[in-house]
Amino acid sequence: MPLPIRIVLVETSHPGNIGAAARAMKNMGLKELHLVSPRIFPDAEATARASGADDVLQSATVHDSLDSAIADCGLVVGTSSRHRHLPWDLVEPRECAQRVVTAAQVKPVALLFGSERIGLTNDTLMRCNLLVTIPTDSAYSSLNVAMAVQLVTYELWMALRPGAPPPRERDVPLATADEMARLYQHIEEVLAEIDFRDRTGGGFLMARIRRLFNRAQVDQNELNILRGILTAVQSRRRIAGSKSVTGKSGSNS
Repeated sequence: MPLPIRIVLVETSHPGNIGAAARAMKNMGLKELHLVSPRIFPDAEATARASGADDVLQSATVHDSLDSAIADCGLVVGTSSRHRHLPWDLVEPRECAQRVVTAAQVKPVALLFGSERIGLTNDTLMRCNLLVTIPTDSAYSSLNVAMAVQLVTYELWMALRPGAPPPRERDVPLATADEMARLYQHIEEVLAEIDFRDRTGGGFLMARIRRLFNRAQVDQNELNILRGILTAVQSRRRIAGSKSVTGKSGSNS
């Protein structure tokens, strides 16, 4: 059975690039194409550029939001050639492929490719566990979306092809993107309750927290532990708050 590895094209503006990406996917044995707010789709040019990968286009899933496209994924990988305001641990496609194949044994994996003009935004990268970059000549590092898909999916094929070494198995599934989003919301709630202020000097506290946990690739057991700790902190504060209220009313009597 094929592993649940999906290619997610985010806000693609040119339908030809969607078709070319579908062709690249089919060349390398992948069929799960997800499109987030494409400017034009379906379109005859996409079909023409697919060159026989019409089935990949016909089965593509179109989403109104990125969250919808990655909600059930355990590992979310972003692609980028640019340095961002937060430092990232970058991997190259070959190492990325090994990690994707391992993670896909237990949960769907998403590989994100950004729009032609700006690539993936910082907000989108905050949802990624891993960032992959394709080495190029520094004199000209720009890659077409479909070219990037071809290079990354080639390494996936090399890791998945018949005769390739078996992937390392995970004992516990990774937490999904949807579950991680709820964790971050829970953290924000607790930070507000304990009046923990952002001292990062730029309002990047939650961005750094997201990056920390995304890099760690939290599994289901670890997620439950973290949520349990946060809930315990909230419970203790509520108990302490009720005691202080009781003590105050008692002193007034």
